[in-house]
This record gives sequence, C-alpha cells and structure tokens, in this order.
Amino acid sequence: MEQKKFKRTTVTAALPYANGGVHIGHLAGVYVPADIYVRYLRLKKQDVIFIGGSDEHGVPITIRARKEGVTPQDVVDRYHQMIKDSFSEFGISFDIYSRTTSNIHHQFAADFFRKLYDEGKLTEETTTQYYDEEAHQFLADRYITGECPHCHNEGAYGDQCEKCGRDLSPTELINPRSTISGSQPVMKETKNWYLPLNQYQDWLKQWILEEHKEWRSNVYGQCKSWLDMDLQPRAMTRDLDWGIPVPVEGAEGKVLYVWFDAPIGYISNTKELCDREPERWGTWQKWWQDEDTRLVHFIGKDNIVFHCIIFPVMMRAHGSYIMPDNVPANEFLNLEDDKISTSRNWAVWLHEYLVDMPGKQDVLRYVLTANAPETKDNNFTWRDFQERNNNELVAVYGNFVNRALQLTKKYWGGVVPACGELTDTDRAALEEFKDVKAKVENLLDVFKFRDAQKEAMNLARIGNRYITECEPWKVWKTDPKRVETILYISLQLVANLAIAFEPFLPFSSKRLRGMLNIDSFDWNQLGDTDILKPGHQLAEPALLFEKIEDEVIERQLKKLEDTRKANEAANYKAKEIKPIIDFSDFEKLDIRVGHVKNCEKVKKANKLLKFTLDDGSGTDRTIVSGIAKFYQPEDLIGRDVLFIANLAPRKLMGIESQGMILSAENYDGDLSVTTLLREVKPGSQVC
Repeated sequence: MEQKKFKRTTVTAALPYANGGVHIGHLAGVYVPADIYVRYLRLKKQDVIFIGGSDEHGVPITIRARKEGVTPQDVVDRYHQMIKDSFSEFGISFDIYSRTTSNIHHQFAADFFRKLYDEGKLTEETTTQYYDEEAHQFLADRYITGECPHCHNEGAYGDQCEKCGRDLSPTELINPRSTISGSQPVMKETKNWYLPLNQYQDWLKQWILEEHKEWRSNVYGQCKSWLDMDLQPRAMTRDLDWGIPVPVEGAEGKVLYVWFDAPIGYISNTKELCDREPERWGTWQKWWQDEDTRLVHFIGKDNIVFHCIIFPVMMRAHGSYIMPDNVPANEFLNLEDDKISTSRNWAVWLHEYLVDMPGKQDVLRYVLTANAPETKDNNFTWRDFQERNNNELVAVYGNFVNRALQLTKKYWGGVVPACGELTDTDRAALEEFKDVKAKVENLLDVFKFRDAQKEAMNLARIGNRYITECEPWKVWKTDPKRVETILYISLQLVANLAIAFEPFLPFSSKRLRGMLNIDSFDWNQLGDTDILKPGHQLAEPALLFEKIEDEVIERQLKKLEDTRKANEAANYKAKEIKPIIDFSDFEKLDIRVGHVKNCEKVKKANKLLKFTLDDGSGTDRTIVSGIAKFYQPEDLIGRDVLFIANLAPRKLMGIESQGMILSAENYDGDLSVTTLLREVKPGSQVC
C-alpha cells in the first residue's frame, strides 16, 4: 500500500502517572524516542506538534493521598512539577506539557463523554461491586485486600497479588477487607456506562490487521491477540470521588474512567496550546481532525491496548477524529537484570540522576537509545553505562572532534582551511559518509532509533580512521598544503556529526555548534562536504564528554544494593516457631558465657573460625564455628559470647569442636554472634 503524504504530524507521548517521579524505564520506553523523532522532523522543517502532560486521576493517587494524609490534588501538584522539571532537564522538547486536572481538560473530557452519551454510543449496565458500608462508598479494586487464592499471600490486592504476580478480581480474594475502614465489604448493585468495543471489532480488524501490517511486531501481535478474541464492552465510568464527574443526571458519586479521560488529555492539551498561541499553531482541530495530519503515539507496551483499541474506538464513536498512523510502542527496560519497580524503589530516578550525574543528560540519552527495548525487553547496567560513555562517547565521538578542532587551532589558528587536491584516501573517506543522510533518515522514518544512532556514531569512527591514516602531525613538516585538505575534510565530518546527533544528543550538539561558531544547521546539509566554508573562524575547542571513573559507578551500585537490602528487610518474615517443647527439654541445654582468648581462620576452610575460649573451668575450650564470612578473627578476640557447653564434641577439618557458638541469623542470611550487655564472668550459666 502506498504511503500517504501528510502535511503535518501530531506526536503524543504517554501521559506519566502523577503519583511518583519518572525513571529511566519511562525515558527509554517513551520519551527519548519520541523526542528524537520530533527533533528530527523539526530539523527537516516539517510541521509537527509534540504533546505531553501528566495523568492525574485514578485510584493509586487517592491511595497515596490517604497514606500521606493530604488531598489528591496535593499529590498531583507535587509530582506534576517534579515530572515536568525532569523532562525539561533531559531536553524532552514538548510544545506543551499540561495536566488532566486543568479546567480545559475537565470540560473537554466531559463534553466528549456527553456527546457519546447523547448519541447513544454508550450502553448502561448494572453490575454488583464491593461496597464499604462503614465508609459509605464503592471500592475500587486497589481498595480491597485479602488472601491470594493462589499463593495465600494475605496482602493481595483486588486486581493483583504482588507476591506471585497473578492478576485477580476482587471476588477471588479470600476474606476480603476494605483498606479504608478495615471492614468486610458487601456486594451491592451499581450502574455504569460502557463503551461497546464488540460493535467495533470488525472495523478494528480491518483497520489494524489489514491496513497497518507495517506496525512493529510487538504492537501488531498484541492487537491481533485481542482481536482474535471476542471484545467485550468496557466500563467508562467508576464509583469514585476523585476524577471528572460523569456529566449525566443520576450519576452522582461517579467519575470518568481514568483510561477514558487520560488519552483525551492529548487533545485537550493541544487545545490549550492552540488557544494560547493561535497565530503559531492554528486550531486544535487541524491537529486532530484534519485528514492531512499524521497522528503518532509513543507509548510503552503496557499501554498498547488502550492506544490501539480503546482510544481509537472512542474517537471513531465520536466521529470527527483521525486515527493513529503508527504506535511505535517499546518493550520494558530492566535494571541490573531485575524488573524496574516503583513500589520496590528499584529504579534510577531522573531527578536523582540529575544530582548524581550533573551535565550528563546526553550520556543517559545515548545509553538508553543504544539499549532501546524496541522489540524485546532490554537491560540497563551501570557498568555498560560507564563503558559506552568511556569507549564510545569519549574515545570515539569526543576524541575525533577534539583531534580535528585542536589540530585546526594548532596549524591554522582555528580557521577552516581550503581544500586542495584530493588523494585516494580523501576520496575513500568522503565516499564512506556520503550516504549517511539516507541511512539515518530511512531508519528514523521507521522508528529504528537504536540503529539510526549507530549510523550517526559511524561518522566519528570514519573520522578517527581518516585522521589516524593521514597523520597530519607528520605531514605538516613536509607538505603543509596537504594538511589543509586533511583538516578541511575532518572539519566537514565534525559538522556532519553535529547535525546527525542533534536529535539524539541535543546538549552536546549545541556545545559542538558553539565550538564550530555556527548557530544552527539544516537537516538537508547532512552528507554535504562543504558545510564549513574556508576562512570561517572556529571558536575555542573543548572536550565534549568526560571519562566516568569507577568510584562514580560504585556509588550507584551501592545505592541499588542498599535498596535491595531495604526491600529484603521490609519483606522479611520470621521463620515459623519450631514445635513446642517441654521446659525439661530446654533445661538439658547448658548455655554458658565464654571469653574469646583467641580466634583464627581454619586453613583450607573458607567458612570456619577456630575459637579458643575461657569457659571458667581453668582449661581452655576449643570451638569451631562457621561464621568466617561475617567476621574477621581479630574483631572477635576479647569479646564475651554465648555457647552450648554440653554439646557432644565433633571433628571439623580435623579439629575437635567442644560446643557451639550461638549466633542469630538476619533476614539476609547474615550471622551475628550473640553477646552480652554488661560484663559477666566466663562460665556463667544462661538460665
């Protein structure tokens, strides 16, 4: 099918949920690829609008507000600003970043719903739902906890057990309880309005499965799996007190379903921008209802069904909107081989990264693009982050730029020299990068950002090889005119790098433009060999990137390890008490105090320490204990410990052990030797 030529492009990036900050998974999955694409279109002088904003309704926000003792509005105000600032710091160049609690959005979403309601596009259904009689309200799934029927975790939620990962419905829980009052909820009838997805199934199959086979395999495949089943009506309203009130009589205490109201935020945010700057943007209808506009949604894989099935059906039912031309959804990014989890704080938060790695926004953008989870889940590690910075950005890109600019400063006072007669080496280098524009464009046009960035970096590799092969520092002594040509070609490559990397690394490209003394470039100049004219004065060169040392990475790894330990401690549950014994059985144990006179490692045994104890008998006692992983021998000498004195001796590594040192096992398996709060004579009995 021939691709339609569009006059303009509307680009949206998934609205982040305003009950926490944003992390590298969000950046890699949605916002960096969206920003790369928009910057690319702008460089090509295409008409494009980039829409973002915070999703501020829904149950998780009310839960956080209740825990913190504040209002939901307090929660979203705090996180909306944090998220907005993080995006700005990372160069995510939204034309507008608004929010779903704005007055414009509330009115727009209510009007959208009312039109569907008035035209009979929604169905009304009465169902039963859990109700808290003490709190006098219906309970969303997350407001219900109980015992998981699968793993018997007693803290499972009404929609999911976070221990075993199973999806649940509230009625599956054993002994359900309301998280609001703690009481046992009852089933009660409630009325809601549904979007009849089943009525649009044939249209969806034609539109997606037949007309958009070019979509990414992960997007197309997930849509197909849904459409191969019978779609069911889906509720577009909820029994909640936080959200946009349903604009229908008799719907008191009900709000629009967050997944109905949130995607409409793309449109209402566009309206807000167009109303504010009509002379620049025109009307919002141009961006959402004109057939000459291309609509592209950037999302994560968990949002595919909403953006490819539910939201298109909403717009189709409304009757006035264009459909998305592409939905380049990414898979998930893991962190150090573990799934990123906000609830476990297992993440690299953008606002913390900005503090820990000042000025290194482009480094993270580069690494996340290089590891982009475009068709399958991928992994971020701090060691890989360091290696890509040091071995690619510093050693390849930065090194070539610095060599070219410093040599020009040294031999020509920072002035672009003229190009003389070309040699075979020159022609080979020029031939290598003449197709760079077509290669990068072809990849960006089909949303292959990872491969496009590789092509951009290949320019720097070509440049480094060229300078190394030509050796201008040697040639200068015998043929200065030849050096002019070498530097001229090298500088053209540097200018090409500034253009090619502009969508990917905007901060570095801006600094490089400054060194080249050029305000801006045009995308069409990419691949040209005469961008910088002879006689053009360059500015002072400086390093584009700096090496990241091991200690910087070690601090980040320690932060994650501390998080892991904190999670293990929080989830620790004491082992079950052993079977009840008679007091007479306890009396059989002779537990005493021993003073450690000496302690040493047992040869050829990594886990064993040999203790020499004063046990009060006048004769030293030897005990071998498996705690070498947790203590240095010298740290235990002079300490008073508890030991079992009447345990039958046994040989360990040829040493007779006359008892057992008592230790407590921590949640993480760490052993701590039991000691005393005050001095007690060796041989004293524990009773």
